[in-house]
Order: sequence, then structure tokens, then C-alpha cells
Amino acid sequence: MKLMRRVFCAAGALLSLTSVATTALADGRDYNDGPVINVAAIRTVDGHFDDYMHWLATAYKKQQEAAKKAGLITAYRVVVIEPRGPNEPDILLVTEYKNWAALDHLGGKFDQVLAQVEGSVEKANQSEADRAKIRTVLGSRTQQEALLK
Repeated sequence: MKLMRRVFCAAGALLSLTSVATTALADGRDYNDGPVINVAAIRTVDGHFDDYMHWLATAYKKQQEAAKKAGLITAYRVVVIEPRGPNEPDILLVTEYKNWAALDHLGGKFDQVLAQVEGSVEKANQSEADRAKIRTVLGSRTQQEALLK
């Protein structure tokens, strides 16, 4: 009889703990989807770091602020890093979007912002070509932050 009571008590305790754990993780995840973040790796040409930083502080900042005002992005940052070798970036351009859906049809929306800031898409394209003389885009990565519960 005592053995039977112990077995039932143990089974009841196990069932209680299982139901508490199931309730705590009802949606099955320990995180929520956070913002989508794009990081572009930039390497400035020797002797042109300050030139590129000037462009970032002027035209780039205007573009990003206009994109923010238009609701295309939620935030942006410029991160200066120490390159480990000749093919490593010295600047990271970080752009934050609300979610993956914010990237849908983004090119046309950004063209409107660029036309507003630069005067036309053609002028923005020429500016892009001119910047190739002082920096190289090594690549970019888009990722999503996981907000832990």
C-alpha cells in the first residue's frame, strides 16, 4: 500500500512538473523574432579613410535619415574596426529593418529616397561609382536578432 502511494505521488509530481514546463513554453520557443540587420563590410583605400568618413557623415547620413523618416529602416550605425589583413573591412555599415517583410520591394522605395536626397537615381548611381575610387564593398550579411524571453 505504501509503495502504491509512493508511485502515485511520484507520478502526480511528474505530471505537475510536465504541465508547468509545457505552460511556460506554450509557443515552443524561448525567443521572439527581433529586427532584421544587414551588415555591409567596407574596406577603404589607403589614404582615403577620412574621405569616406566625410561622405558617411554627410550624404550617407542624409540618405539614412530620409529612409528612417520614410519608415524603410528603423536604425543605422557606422562601426569602425581594426582590419586583420588586407582583405578585411575597416568599416561596417549596419542597417536595421523592422522585419523580413520590410525588405519586400525595397529597391524601388530606396530609389525614391535616393532621388529625393541626391536629386535623381542617375546622380545617386554616379555617386556610387565615384565612391568606388575610395572604398571597396567586401560583401554584406543579413541576419535576424533573436530576442530571448
